[in-house]
Amino acid sequence: MLTAKAEPVSDGDGILHSAHHTLPVPSVVRLTRYVKVPYRTHIGLSRRAIFARDGGRCAYCRGSAETIDHVFPRSRGGLHAWENVVAACAKCNHSKGDKTPAELGWRLHAAPAAPRGVAWRVLGHRTPDPRWADWLDLPKSAEAEAA
Repeated sequence: MLTAKAEPVSDGDGILHSAHHTLPVPSVVRLTRYVKVPYRTHIGLSRRAIFARDGGRCAYCRGSAETIDHVFPRSRGGLHAWENVVAACAKCNHSKGDKTPAELGWRLHAAPAAPRGVAWRVLGHRTPDPRWADWLDLPKSAEAEAA
């Protein structure tokens, strides 16, 4: 901002101090010229990202998830991929064991898939600041919609 490469769009919390200037900390800045950022087309698969994608809920019973589970077991040729990994509670994961949900008569509440969208490419599994919602095209939370 001091060299006019960016301008503040929304103020955040706090103040930046330099030897000669005092500026409010911006929450969102706009670049004065476009800089192409090479985004990854593939979103990395991690335990934390699985929990973020599934909202911390078990894919089978919708309870609180503590583990991850391969829908089609790896021991039977299942892949370690977004489309085959879900968050699960310990009870469901243990009960399922080396079987498929179809063999147990279980069903998934949602089909597992790789996350999409700009926010996932930029932020990954991190929780974005709610003040960024207007600029990241994030889904509105139930609380925000009720207000």
